[in-house]
Formats: sequence, structure tokens, C-alpha cells
Amino acid sequence: MSPEDMFAFVALLIGLAITLGIFSDVYKRRLQFKERELELLSQHTAEKAAQYAAQSERLEQRVRVLERIATDKSTDVALQIEGLRDPSVN
Repeated sequence: MSPEDMFAFVALLIGLAITLGIFSDVYKRRLQFKERELELLSQHTAEKAAQYAAQSERLEQRVRVLERIATDKSTDVALQIEGLRDPSVN
């Protein structure tokens, strides 16, 4: 092997090492980005689940009140129905 061929081979190896180092850094950054994206998605999903759970709880409470009103034979049914009205509607 001539000295020129040896120099070309060494230059090729150095260039390959630099290229692999750059691609490795790019890949690591991409993985960090994807990880952060998944974290944000899971936080958003958890917030939505909490909102749905709270809404479900409110609806269950209203259904319990309606069941009590439907089975109760008291005379203040109209007052209880008015108490169920959503104050944000008025």
C-alpha cells in the first residue's frame, strides 16, 4: 500500500467517524424531542381524563338527586327541581 493510499484510507476513516458522530447527535436529539412530545401528550391526556372524571361525578350526583326526587313523595318537589337548575344558564 502506497503512502497516498494509506493517507486516503486514514482520511476516510476520520471522515466516517465524524459523520457517525454527527448522525449520533442528531438521533439523540430526535429521541429527546420524541420523549418530550410523549410527555406532553400524556399530561394532556391525564388532564382530559380528570376533566371527564369530574364531569362524570357531577352527572352521577345529579342522577342521584333525580332518583331521590322521583321516589320521594314529599310536597317540595318543585323546590328541589329548581335547586337542580344550573346557575350558569341564568
